[in-house]
Amino acid sequence: MNDAEGTGIRCHLDELLAARGMTLTELSRVVGVSVVNLSVLKNDRARAIRFSTLHAICAALECEVGDLLTTDVDT
Repeated sequence: MNDAEGTGIRCHLDELLAARGMTLTELSRVVGVSVVNLSVLKNDRARAIRFSTLHAICAALECEVGDLLTTDVDT
C-alpha cells in the first residue's frame, strides 16, 4: 500500500500541482511550509496535518480538502 502508514488516505498533491502549473517550491513559499514537509505529504508518508496547513494548501491550489485527500476503501 502506498499511503500514510496504511491508513487508506491518499494525497493528490502531485496531480493538483501539475494541473495548476505550480512547483512544490512555489507552494512552499505561498503556504509557509517547508518543501521537506510538503514532500512528505505528497509522497503519502505524513502521519498528521494541521488544519491551518490544510487550509493554506487548499487556498493556494484553489481546491477543496476532498480534492487533495481521498480514501481508498477496499470493498
